[in-house]
Amino acid sequence: QVQLVESGGGLVQPGGSLRLSCAASGIGIIFSMSAMGWYRQAPGNQRELVATITSGGSTNYADSVKGRFTISRDNAKNTVYLQMNSLKPEDTAVYYCNHKFASYEHWGQGTQVTVSS
Repeated sequence: QVQLVESGGGLVQPGGSLRLSCAASGIGIIFSMSAMGWYRQAPGNQRELVATITSGGSTNYADSVKGRFTISRDNAKNTVYLQMNSLKPEDTAVYYCNHKFASYEHWGQGTQVTVSS
């Protein structure tokens, strides 16, 4: 059974930084062959894509986070990261980790990020 566990969320002031982690278990070597991503959902809004990374390391970002956020992965640890810099109040949301492989897709439980002074 695949499980994704996010961590690293919290309260940060505007302009600050956070690093989110997503550890995958029950997935074994499939992790290295999987696409991974981060999505977010603010209250009253639909869930939206933040960043994705393919098995080959190619990345894609939402326009709103380009130049501020960086997605990366460590296949040895079955973990994907999201480094978030220059955070803005509009980045406040629950951030979800996503895993895709063939017809399989899994979501984490989410971690709250709040950007406020």
